[in-house]
Amino acid sequence: MTEKTSSRLPDFPWDKLVPYKEKAAAHPDGIVDLSIGSPVDPVPPLIRTALAEAADAPAYPTTLGTSVARQAAVDWMTRRLGVPGVDPQRGVLPVIGTKELIMLLPTLLGVGAGDTVLIPDLAYPTYEAGAALARATSLPVTTPIGYDAGPVRIAYLNSPRNPSGEITSAEELRQAVEWARANDVLLVSDECYAEFGWDAKPASVLHPDICGGSHANLLAVHSLSKRSNLAGYRAGFVAGDEQVVTELLAVRKHAGLMVPAPIQAAMAVAFADDEHVEEQRGRYLRRREVLREALTAAGWVISLSQGGLYLWATHPSYDAYGSVAALAELGILVAPGVFYGAAGERHVRVALTGTDERVDAAAKRLAG
Repeated sequence: MTEKTSSRLPDFPWDKLVPYKEKAAAHPDGIVDLSIGSPVDPVPPLIRTALAEAADAPAYPTTLGTSVARQAAVDWMTRRLGVPGVDPQRGVLPVIGTKELIMLLPTLLGVGAGDTVLIPDLAYPTYEAGAALARATSLPVTTPIGYDAGPVRIAYLNSPRNPSGEITSAEELRQAVEWARANDVLLVSDECYAEFGWDAKPASVLHPDICGGSHANLLAVHSLSKRSNLAGYRAGFVAGDEQVVTELLAVRKHAGLMVPAPIQAAMAVAFADDEHVEEQRGRYLRRREVLREALTAAGWVISLSQGGLYLWATHPSYDAYGSVAALAELGILVAPGVFYGAAGERHVRVALTGTDERVDAAAKRLAG
């Protein structure tokens, strides 16, 4: 990356955690790393088998992807999210992990200088970075509903939200869809935690009760990283407005953005099976309850956190980095809320992606 390119991107925030990680790692019983939402549980055997059986794949894959993988994604949306009517030929496209898609989406769609991208005021940093790469302006907003101050090309939603776990209500989603269509804005809903609603059920922006049966001006982004422990596979898809999907397909063909054929075979099997997801939900639910109880007993306050793989926590004695430091003294590493926007200046994000043994260790340390 040239200096000119890197200078227009925001700093990579995780580098700032290094001294806290070193402090936590010095704990006699080792670090409990709850800072990054990277899966720690095994890849389900049926998915590994599918990957291995498809390993003899000498030819280039197609950017459009296999019909089997696309149909499996469409069937999953219908079965699990109540989203019918997605055309597997024109309305869905596999991607190399959804972080790649979100980072490149403004660039792929010709967004540039003078354009505005709306991002949530608490948001994964890639939304901002993707706008910066395209030389567009990113603007954090609590909600895009009612925004009318500039030439907006893309507006992002994320529910359940990273980092706060907030689940957007169906009514708010409907209002966002109406606003996007009234202003001819592409509304992109990042739904990678859709299978992990705890206190409420997440809704897809493509659900007919939300979008009125039309996918115009809408994209939904889905990932297998959390659902199926496949972060290492880099597998996901985008679905929705067929004109936009067709444009993405054309540009991605030129860029050679293709999901490897063995990964697509694994995707198809993963999306077709719900049993392993329910097992993983059970693991995360247990860890959520253990950490919630331990943090609350130790004086922390948990807010939002209705879904997703994180607890959004504050302590009356600390700001975000003070909280990170206090927990690092216990050998527990978490992410400061300011990584995700100014609205997180007093919060920390506590990931549920620790093994049962490490989560139990964290609970014991919090109890003193």
